[in-house]
Amino acid sequence: QVHLVESGGLLVQPGGSLRLSCAASRSIFSIYAMGWYCQAPGKQRELVATSTSVGSTNYAESVKCRFTISRDDAKNTVYLQMDSLKPEDTAVYYCNAHRRVGAATYDYWGQGTQVTVSS
Repeated sequence: QVHLVESGGLLVQPGGSLRLSCAASRSIFSIYAMGWYCQAPGKQRELVATSTSVGSTNYAESVKCRFTISRDDAKNTVYLQMDSLKPEDTAVYYCNAHRRVGAATYDYWGQGTQVTVSS
């Protein structure tokens, strides 16, 4: 079992920055891919950024060059640096830990943190 706890969501003005944090209950980054997803009201949850167990990263087109995913293995924490925020970035942001072992997959989610971009 893996517990994930997100923090850092706030109300911020357009053009501003935020850093979200996701603390894992144990050391998992070497075997789990970590990701950030967002869900806006009335919409499905969608991928924002991922970081594989070997550190490869992937981003949704809408956040490329604005958001950066990183991790601190010593702190069991993954971050999402969000710059040049836009109103359309408003959503609940969720942290995910994903692992596939043969035919089995393991997914763990945090409780989410609200990001609101508004003037």
